[in-house]
Amino acid sequence: MGGAATSVSTFDGSRSGSNMLWFYTNNASGLKISLTIVLVMSLCFIAFVVALHAFGKIYRAKARAGP
Repeated sequence: MGGAATSVSTFDGSRSGSNMLWFYTNNASGLKISLTIVLVMSLCFIAFVVALHAFGKIYRAKARAGP
């Protein structure tokens, strides 16, 4: 008869650099910025998109009105 094949994962947690949390440690290379800076940059991006939306609506309304 057919038996089901099973696989067992052997993760001991002692290997550094083998998991996703390594990207969030001080050992990770790359740009290190605080959460406050990320929040401010996100809010600035949202404000920029809203401003572009508003300017687009104003420009379209003026173009439709004509000279």
